Amino acid sequence: MEKLRAAMVLFDRFELLDACGPLEMFGQLQSKVDMTTTAMATGPIRSAQGPALLADTALSELRELDILLIPGGIGRLRAENDPAILAEIKRLAEAAAHVGTICTGASILAHTGLLDGLSATTNKRAFESVRDNVPKVNWVPQARWVEDGKFFTSAGVSAGMDMALALIAKLFGQNCAVEVARIAEYQWHSSPEWDPFAEAADLV
Repeated sequence: MEKLRAAMVLFDRFELLDACGPLEMFGQLQSKVDMTTTAMATGPIRSAQGPALLADTALSELRELDILLIPGGIGRLRAENDPAILAEIKRLAEAAAHVGTICTGASILAHTGLLDGLSATTNKRAFESVRDNVPKVNWVPQARWVEDGKFFTSAGVSAGMDMALALIAKLFGQNCAVEVARIAEYQWHSSPEWDPFAEAADLV
């Protein structure tokens, strides 16, 4: 079986766990998934928390991805207003079989127009501002993640790991996702409706 090709987008001041959580989950499937990191240019990309991750590949060099993953973070405010990075993300997302966003990464994807008319969720602390800025999306206030067609969007930060496991279950089966979570010693919240943080943010 040919490996699936997956990429995690990086940009200046991305949220560290948004990227590293799903990378950990998919990284346990190296016999099934060829995972890379990508940015506008290769090299170290500084996270919002300080440590940098290395972008292995330039966005412009990527073709025919099976999985595209987009994190959030304070840097998304610049990314979603950068026509060049939006164009690359839109190109790759249109062609990818599956697209996952973590936290406010949904806002970046929404700014490409690809989520117009679809259901999605995002970080609860940024929910109202994201909803107001990209109103053509059906933003779901209470959800750990939302699946609509090929798009998986997750709530804040750690929810990206639950979403990644849900995508792994879709691609490789429930048992595979359960095993990945077990190896990571991570308690997978496998219901997309589990969302105690929406109430805490006064969204329900």
